[in-house]
Amino acid sequence: MRYLALSVVLALALVGCDEEEQAAAPGDIAAGKSIAETQCIGCHGLDGKGKAHGIPNLAAQVEEYLLDSFRAYEEGVRTHAALKNLTKELSPADFRNVAAYYASLPPPEATGSATPDILSPYDKGKAAAAACAACHGEDGNSTTPGIPSLAGQQPIYFVAAVRAYLDGTRDKPTMEMLRALDRVDLESLAFYYASQTPAVREAPVFGDPAAGEPLTAGCGGCHGAQGVSTDAATPSLAGQDPEYLVSAIKAYRDRSRHHEVMRDDNTDEEIENIAAFYAAQGSEAAEGGPVTVQELAEKCDRCHGAGVDNPALVIPKISGQDRVYLIMALRAYRDGRRGSSMMHNMSLPYSEALIESIASLYASQPAR
Repeated sequence: MRYLALSVVLALALVGCDEEEQAAAPGDIAAGKSIAETQCIGCHGLDGKGKAHGIPNLAAQVEEYLLDSFRAYEEGVRTHAALKNLTKELSPADFRNVAAYYASLPPPEATGSATPDILSPYDKGKAAAAACAACHGEDGNSTTPGIPSLAGQQPIYFVAAVRAYLDGTRDKPTMEMLRALDRVDLESLAFYYASQTPAVREAPVFGDPAAGEPLTAGCGGCHGAQGVSTDAATPSLAGQDPEYLVSAIKAYRDRSRHHEVMRDDNTDEEIENIAAFYAAQGSEAAEGGPVTVQELAEKCDRCHGAGVDNPALVIPKISGQDRVYLIMALRAYRDGRRGSSMMHNMSLPYSEALIESIASLYASQPAR
């Protein structure tokens, strides 16, 4: 499943490892403490706990990972002005000593009593979908003529369509309720609907599906065979409400909706035949179904979990790490602003929602 595959990428998001085993003299903890008192205390404290959200905890962190991080800042693989300047002031031995000092400290104690939000994007989307059910159906399968079904729809397209309604590119006043959703909520809603199974729809009372099929020859390149899209940014048309399809196709034809590709000049009769054909086709969910954050964490724990000992990899501890820092780090790997031999950029539209959920889960765990 594509979503689970993404979780493997997320699980490795903080690895930042060097494939060659590093050989160096042991660090001098006392010397490292002296350096930390003058160079690091302002942000990371002498106890290794970040002084503000977004600053990572260094206490009890893997020593070799801390050294790898220093090198990444020195080489520009990671970007931070203060740390870049610090790499010019300190010697390799200094870095080894500072890493040894912070690695020797006990894990930071958790602070605050707020319960973090560790719902999966699916769960968040399901909760947000309650406001949509009256029009689009409990699971996104609309039974109201003229109202589109959302079940199984491609997620990038869904997000783009909602934004088009909100910015006025598409005119639908009833969509104003979605202004209350932030980016994470919207991406979660997209994943929830993408995971629902589209219902089989009866043939419409208008149009000729047989006559409509040859007219869709130019549509299949984008919308897929029989209207089942395999592109997250292109909508599936199979099993869609036929009246909605008619109104949408006419809107593109008449230029009340704008798309550089959707410029066909079909007649009203031809449009009805196209809609009748697509409405009668079976569809499928764009995503494979609900996955909990805990299930995703099982993938992450293969590298980052307690008891993992692989000397070939330099893997940081992330349990109990600052939540905001984890979010920032995951975004940096996703966007290509941090390098790692084991990382791939994330591409799914709800990646922000997934990042926040994973970060919240690990930040809520006791540091070790």
